[in-house]
Formats: sequence, C-alpha cells, structure tokens
Amino acid sequence: MLRNLLCALALLTSGVATAVAADAPLPVVGALDLTRYVGTWHEIARYPNYFERMCVRDVTANYTANADGTIRVVNACRKDDGTMTQADGVARMVTAPAKLQVRFAPDWLAWLPMVWANYWVIELADDYSYAVVGEPGREYLWILSRAPQMSDEVYARILAKLPALGFDPARLVRVP
Repeated sequence: MLRNLLCALALLTSGVATAVAADAPLPVVGALDLTRYVGTWHEIARYPNYFERMCVRDVTANYTANADGTIRVVNACRKDDGTMTQADGVARMVTAPAKLQVRFAPDWLAWLPMVWANYWVIELADDYSYAVVGEPGREYLWILSRAPQMSDEVYARILAKLPALGFDPARLVRVP
C-alpha cells in the first residue's frame, strides 16, 4: 500500500514538473564542438512523429561538416518491408552554444523560415557518446548514441532528467 502511494506521488510530481518546465525556456548544453558532433548517430528513442512514421528500425543520422560552416544531414532508416529510406538535409548553427536548425526542403526554399526546424542539443555526454535533442515546443525529442545500443543504466539516467526539462519520458518510443 505504501509502495503504491509513493509511486503515485512520484508520478504526480513528475507530471507537475513536466507541466511547469514545459513553459520554461529550454536549456541547452553549455558547449557544442561541431567537429566532435559530426559523424554517425544511432537513434535510441524518439517521440513519435509524422516524418519518421515509416521507420521501424536501424535509424541513423549522419552529419558531415560542409565548407560553408553548415552540416550535411543524412537521416536513414529501415522500413517495415526491409528496405532502407533516407532524407537529405542541412543544419546550421543559429545561436551558440548548441542551438541549430535543420531543413530537409530543397535549397531553393531555404529562404523560407518555416522550412527550418529547431534542433537543440539539451544533453550531451562529455565524450560525445550520446546526445539528447529537442526543441522549445517540446513536441520533438530524440535520444541518440554513437553505438547502435545504449546501456539501460545510461538510458534510465537520461529519462530521469527529462521531466525537469519539460519532456514526458512516457511518450518516448524505443527504436529496435
């Protein structure tokens, strides 16, 4: 009985923290070294979203530095029928230290503000082995890792931090 009461209290307080934090500005990491950030990332978990609806496993993001300071983005995943699909885009730093924007629209539409989406690094391992990416509206969230799998311990530590940032860990979907 006491255990159930404590669990209910913990859920209630995490919900309150999420509701309060969702209205607060979203903090980002203090420093982001783009030369260390580029490379391949594996999606460990995400909030469900429209543009990844066909992705069932093997979701990756590959970032490559461009000469003009932007980053080439290639997102790929395996669909239900076993085939791979990919989307090519570009990212740009909008404000230091870790606020980027990304677009997958054609270059000729780059001047339109609505084709750019916020991509904010809100958690980052010191060794760049994992990253958590979100946006200020708290509608999108990704947990990324350099390795295809993440230990349950690291994943649990990340989940524990999310309510204070205004994100609901229960919405996350793990990616096989």
